[in-house]
Amino acid sequence: MCERGVGGGCQTGGVLGPYRDVLSRPGALAFSSAGVIARLPMSMVGIGIVLMIEALYDSYGLAGSVSAAYVLAQAVCSPQLSRLVDLHGQARVMRPAVTVSASALVALIACALAGAPVWSLYATAVLVGATVGSFGALVRARWSHVVADPRALHTAYSLESALDELVFVVGPILATTLATAVAPAAGLVVPVVGMLLGGFWFLAQRRTQPPPHPREELTAPDGTPVRRRSVMRSWGMVVLAVVFVAMGAIFGATDVSTVAFAEEAGRAGLAGVILAVFACGSLISGLLYGARHWASPLWRRFAIGMVALALGASLFVLVDSMAMLAVVMFVAGFAIAPTLINGNALVQELVPRERLTEGLTWVGTSLGVGVSIGSWVAGLLIDRQGSHGGYLVVVAAAVLAVVAVLCSLRTLRAGTAAAVPAPGTDAAAATTRLGDADAEADGLAAAEDGAAPRGDARR
Repeated sequence: MCERGVGGGCQTGGVLGPYRDVLSRPGALAFSSAGVIARLPMSMVGIGIVLMIEALYDSYGLAGSVSAAYVLAQAVCSPQLSRLVDLHGQARVMRPAVTVSASALVALIACALAGAPVWSLYATAVLVGATVGSFGALVRARWSHVVADPRALHTAYSLESALDELVFVVGPILATTLATAVAPAAGLVVPVVGMLLGGFWFLAQRRTQPPPHPREELTAPDGTPVRRRSVMRSWGMVVLAVVFVAMGAIFGATDVSTVAFAEEAGRAGLAGVILAVFACGSLISGLLYGARHWASPLWRRFAIGMVALALGASLFVLVDSMAMLAVVMFVAGFAIAPTLINGNALVQELVPRERLTEGLTWVGTSLGVGVSIGSWVAGLLIDRQGSHGGYLVVVAAAVLAVVAVLCSLRTLRAGTAAAVPAPGTDAAAATTRLGDADAEADGLAAAEDGAAPRGDARR
């Protein structure tokens, strides 16, 4: 027996019941499964580049800089790709992008194996990053299209955050094992397969694809066209971007510092296992968090989660053994997934529905930028002070994230207040009101810019 939920799904009991409910929606299991495979590159390409180039060119400096070029290109170009996706549809934009990205990664492998000039490594890495996109954002945009019930959508976002953590548990270990035990370039072969197999499987599922939202034609009083406003014109989105950069710095500095700590302890081989424990704690908490509906405001839960993550991260400076590090990593990991889930959910309330993919990509990109910054700064301090210096970077990033959240609570609260449905309101009506609010907000924005909308091509 089961109980019918607000969104029409079958609500079953237990922790796994809500997940069975959302995955039973038509097409949901297929696109979520394809999305997992398509997301393998996000946890394997960066470390795979480092392992391959260091082994073939005998330079950590070159390996790190080529990997950084890949991350920077992804950070700059992914939001622009996502904007095109919102305008023209996922398949139309991402099919050629996936083809180019996979081809460029194969070219990078070929250049490295052939001992090609250094410039060719940078050129191919930048091309990979510029076209790889963000399948995590694409998957979440599909959930927002398929699921109307806010409770079920919370569960779906939680599921995807848990799957993100699974990818980060499996990916780095798989890349490291292949690169060290098979061949230096083997760690990048799986991402190529993931891009092609997972990416094209995902994009072939047209029934669950959100409809494109062609660009509105805006004109000023003199008849000249006016550009569409970016989602980053929202102060709430700016706050989220800053916080996600700081969160990424926590993760990046933690990774590098943990590797250094394991080497100092003479147990370098356990570094990957310890990092997997970190991700496992997040995976478990994400599944538990998503199985329950929370009545407290989303902005408040996001702030609480960020404070909890900062408290957990501050414990790293007290670690003096590998066993203690594993325990601290597992405990601190429990705050990761719920905070990421709430952050992604805030995006849905802060940006218009037709620009959701762009908004989700911005926060994902901010996280990636933070990882690169954290890794770089922590590496500098580790060279001078050892792993303890790296963990100080973790604490500093955590403090920055908390300060940014606490100083911006009013902004987050104001930005999400209009998106909270009243008690007893059905999901369809709430969705309609959100769409009306988006239209009204865009109309006001156009008026502020001195522009008048010509037609309504948004829906």
